[in-house]
Amino acid sequence: MVDATASFDGNRLAATEASPRALPTDTAGLSVSVADSAALVAYAEFCRSALFAPAQGALWILNWASQTGADAVVATLSAEGRPVFSLALEVTRRGPFHVACFMGDRHANGNFAAADPRWLPRVDRAAIRSTLAAIAKARPDIDLIALGRLLPDLDGVANPLAALPHFPSPNLSLAVNLADGFDALLLRASGKRKRKKHRSQARKFEAVGSCRRVEARTADEVNRLLDAFFEMKEFRFRKMGIANVFGDSQVRAFFRALFVEALAEENPSFVLHGLEVAGKLRAITGSSRSGKRLICEFGAIAEDDLAHSSPGDFLFFDNIEEACETGFEVYDFSVGDEPYKRLWCDIETRHFEVLVPLTLKGRALALVLQQGAQLKAYIKSSPPIWKLTKILRRKAVGQAPAPVEDEG
Repeated sequence: MVDATASFDGNRLAATEASPRALPTDTAGLSVSVADSAALVAYAEFCRSALFAPAQGALWILNWASQTGADAVVATLSAEGRPVFSLALEVTRRGPFHVACFMGDRHANGNFAAADPRWLPRVDRAAIRSTLAAIAKARPDIDLIALGRLLPDLDGVANPLAALPHFPSPNLSLAVNLADGFDALLLRASGKRKRKKHRSQARKFEAVGSCRRVEARTADEVNRLLDAFFEMKEFRFRKMGIANVFGDSQVRAFFRALFVEALAEENPSFVLHGLEVAGKLRAITGSSRSGKRLICEFGAIAEDDLAHSSPGDFLFFDNIEEACETGFEVYDFSVGDEPYKRLWCDIETRHFEVLVPLTLKGRALALVLQQGAQLKAYIKSSPPIWKLTKILRRKAVGQAPAPVEDEG
């Protein structure tokens, strides 16, 4: 495992400041610029031809900046006068520390910074380090650059940030291969049992009232599905005894804007689906589209009289079937290793983390964060310890232990 704190501090960064003359000869012709939120328009223009993950796309970045008032920093590496790599980050306070991270922080998963695909085969560590050096020079208040949940590759193209010292993320990301179609998938994944269960669930739902899968195609439908989702998550997180990451009003405004604005795209990059039974939404998923990959960014179920019939599992069945029919090659359940995902998945991806301390304070924080990640990985890799952790967490808020629900 690479020591994340063995990168460089502010003094060493100053020696490689953002000037082509200061870079090694193999990066001659490269230059770096750093700007605040005013540079977001240029970033959006770059994304028209760049390769990036959904949480680094212009739609996500512009909406997060505008809805949350993020302290935005955009660092762009150029070659021969054109941008080839760009980091759109936000600076946040963590106690006494200033940390630059991907916009959206914990909501941003499977990250891959915007890059020109023609430049990526020639990327080297010096070029990436020069981009980070420019951030350190422009924003001396930043203690640490923390780039989390990074994809090893995107569409077979290696992540350029892997050239920096890094270590594994504590959580697995699970996905399922759809390349041979839905019938072939079911042959590999207990298909007869899945189809039988799906038919049984449909009968149970229809006994209560009409049952249909819906997709949000208007702003009103987006808000209806998100209203239901936020309510489901509020109840769920309170029951689990953990903080509600969707509870902040600015975060909720961001997701509303994100999914509404996506409707204007010819093929929306973000889409909401729901399972409605007897006029009530019982399960919700929010997904992103990235090349041949459909990614479930989040999901929730209503904990009501139909929860025992697994409405989330029912919705995933339909979502995956439609993904196959529309030509997706991978259905990605995103971060988190849960039993309901294991029912489908045959692909495991381990994201990685990059911690770049810019000050002595940042170096101390990087060490704490890396050790924390190692502890989380240990706990989650041991089923008995992880089970006990969840039981204790529930008891801390006065909730009885409960089985894992089928939600993301």
